Amino acid sequence: MRRAGSRPLLVAVALAASGFLARASEPAPRIGLWDGRAPVGAPGSDEREDADAFLTVHLPAARAGGGPTPAVVICPGGGYGGLVTGPEGEGIAAWLGRHGIAGLVLEYRLPKGRSFVPLADASRAIRTVRAKAKEWRIDPGKVGIMGFSAGGHLASTAATHFDAGDATAADPVARESSRPDFAILVYPVIVMGEGTHAGSRENLLGKDPPADLAALFSNERQVTERTPPTYLAHAIDDGPVPISNSRAFHAACRAKGVTSELLELPSGGHGLDGYKGPNWDAWQTGSLEWLASLGIAPAGPAR
Repeated sequence: MRRAGSRPLLVAVALAASGFLARASEPAPRIGLWDGRAPVGAPGSDEREDADAFLTVHLPAARAGGGPTPAVVICPGGGYGGLVTGPEGEGIAAWLGRHGIAGLVLEYRLPKGRSFVPLADASRAIRTVRAKAKEWRIDPGKVGIMGFSAGGHLASTAATHFDAGDATAADPVARESSRPDFAILVYPVIVMGEGTHAGSRENLLGKDPPADLAALFSNERQVTERTPPTYLAHAIDDGPVPISNSRAFHAACRAKGVTSELLELPSGGHGLDGYKGPNWDAWQTGSLEWLASLGIAPAGPAR
């Protein structure tokens, strides 16, 4: 566990738009994940709806030598009632791109009490990135997930509820594993009991959910030895989502022998001073250093 503050960061627009080098003026492609027929129920259910989730694909310029890049599926926050796709989505993709990392912004469906809907979308996004890895110049063994606030809950759910894929599936995406190779959680909602964000809990689980459902989505209780390495950052003065959420997940990782780092920020509240300033920069610098220490991303100064 660390405490920190550091340099400011400038958020810029994404520079790359497809598997080929692109002009900055070209929009990043936005693809549907379910072809307009998305699953609604728990894993294994046949229930579907006429809806889709979307992934906006920001790829960095090709590396020298043409090697594949790491990738991060980005889950914006919004209390499971909306999506903050600007500063917690597109801005993050631009920052990752400047460090040679593909950033894929996930517009997951809002649950409205349908608890398994966001997880289905996040799992599908990870599988899609692996299925498209060759086309997008991505290393399929370095596909992570990142989330903010309720998006952090979704990212932690994907990091604790995953499967190896169905090798017999006709759909090539469904054959891929949904386990992320790493997770980065920034002021995340984690718990569904005491200390949770009440709005996120109600939007995800509904009013007065059964105890077993609340326990299933209390992700500090779902950590196993297979949970991927996880970096967390949280301000100690966060009111809406107390830092006890991150502390609980970090402690669970440590107890199971999972590589984990928790950066406790001295101030900034929820949203870290409006996504700017030394506390915002600190988690970005720290997470890049952490990824470099794991051999996932190249070391280099923050920009």
